[in-house]
Amino acid sequence: MSDPMRPRAALRTAVVWEVLKDALDRRVKVTGTDALDVLDTGGGTGNFAVPVAKLGHRVTVVDPSPNALFALERRAAEAGAADRVRGVQGDIHGLFDVVERGGYDAVLCHGVLEYVDDPAEGVRNAVAALRPAGALSLLAAGLGGAVLARALAGHFNEARQALSDPAGRWGAGDPVPRRFTAEQLAELVADAGVEVGAVHGVRIFADLVPGVLVDTEPGALDALLKLEAAAAELPAFHSVATQLHVLGEKRG
Repeated sequence: MSDPMRPRAALRTAVVWEVLKDALDRRVKVTGTDALDVLDTGGGTGNFAVPVAKLGHRVTVVDPSPNALFALERRAAEAGAADRVRGVQGDIHGLFDVVERGGYDAVLCHGVLEYVDDPAEGVRNAVAALRPAGALSLLAAGLGGAVLARALAGHFNEARQALSDPAGRWGAGDPVPRRFTAEQLAELVADAGVEVGAVHGVRIFADLVPGVLVDTEPGALDALLKLEAAAAELPAFHSVATQLHVLGEKRG
């Protein structure tokens, strides 16, 4: 995934980026400080961490891949944000082996729950890293989007398999170990002590529209971005989104 500030990549990241940026701005006003402490679990090469750091915040990225963390360091340096980005090797299950419990104003948990053995524990750890009233940004693969994509590709048996599979997988060749419904994610977050503020569908249309159409039709990219933003908060479209984003605030 590319930098969320770049136009083409915005098709996949714009909704999350705008929601996250607004949440950080609100947190700045509440805390009365210009620089927040932000934790990005599974943040990899810094797709969100570096843009967040460019806003002036201090970002800690936890990721199991040394190569990703090396790329993160280089990316942060190129963006002039090296002094505000710190990468540490680890994962969300062993989170407090490498970071402070209750030490962050915001935690990003993007593209993590699909790959962990215990999603509920992962969410609990993400929430435990938050300060009281801290913001949680959770992004995970949506079940409905995968079912729709397989069906539109003519793989009807695989689409039906994803519907009936407890993990939402369409077969042995499925590269995603687990998918979620909006209700499942909201329940995980609520059970971990977070008040759900909003649920957004992400990549509702972007993965279905032919790339050549977006690249060649004048104004198509901007129009598609606006369509994604308009549909993101409508519950009717959550069931067909490729990804689901939950934004919440830690209770207490």
